[in-house]
Amino acid sequence: MFVLELSFGDDPDRLAARPAHRERLQALHKEGRLAMAGPFSDDSGALLVFDVPDAEAFAAILDDDPYYRTPGVTIVSQREWSPIVR
Repeated sequence: MFVLELSFGDDPDRLAARPAHRERLQALHKEGRLAMAGPFSDDSGALLVFDVPDAEAFAAILDDDPYYRTPGVTIVSQREWSPIVR
């Protein structure tokens, strides 16, 4: 599994790109590659948990979604995670 933490800025491009991004997230969830995702309660950023087999699959997901390169969206951290309870 991989965890992605995002930080959000005030750039209006972020809000314009969000609907397409959320559609991608829904598709990933249906495919079983996204365990959970959502914004922090203060909308300062978001946390996403991907259930993919390796770093290459995780990188491909990030590369496929332009939201992660949109002004106003900053990747704070991306880490492999080994949960002991699921």
